[in-house]
Amino acid sequence: MAVIHHTTLKPTKIELLTGWLPTRPWYRGGPDPVLEKSGGFRLDDPEGEVGIEFMVATDTAGPERTAYLVPLTYRGAPLEGAEHGLLGTIEHGVLGTRWVYDGCHDPVLVTELLSLIAGRAQAMAQSVSDTADHEVSRSYTGAPFAPDGFPPVPADDADGTRLATPHGATLHVHRVLTPVADNPPLPAPGVLGHVATGWPGPDETRLRAVLTTLRSA
Repeated sequence: MAVIHHTTLKPTKIELLTGWLPTRPWYRGGPDPVLEKSGGFRLDDPEGEVGIEFMVATDTAGPERTAYLVPLTYRGAPLEGAEHGLLGTIEHGVLGTRWVYDGCHDPVLVTELLSLIAGRAQAMAQSVSDTADHEVSRSYTGAPFAPDGFPPVPADDADGTRLATPHGATLHVHRVLTPVADNPPLPAPGVLGHVATGWPGPDETRLRAVLTTLRSA
């Protein structure tokens, strides 16, 4: 399991995201977001080489708070062929230079996300080592599949990010999070599975949203 190091990061993840988010087609805010890290979870890389984080980052600059889902991976060396997904590098106080990627461009993150949906991987706490995050829920109602590694080709638009999977389904990463009272009932038309979780909202509220859905092609 991944070890969480509580140390310095230069620049911080939020500083990287502040410059990157406004370049995305699904971004809803102005040119100068004011971001806060609101929540999220991690997944473990079975090989122990890649850090995998699903961060909920909230833009507080406008009159309406907007929460974004940002899947990130952290690597000790550049990922070949993923230059378009690189947010930048950070200096980690323990691990040294880390290359930070939009995780939708990283085959390790996409494989482990599909494993989570299929029930083969466990969501882990964002900031505590060796601790499961039981608030993360998932479901899958389709036929069994092997979520093996493959080169992801993400397509971004105003509605989020979509990736075609080798078993013929489409993985939709919901970048702008819409809080709901509960998870949508499954199976819904065309929906094979989903991942959802919660995070703290204003005034001691608890928000919850669907982060990803897997749909039949």
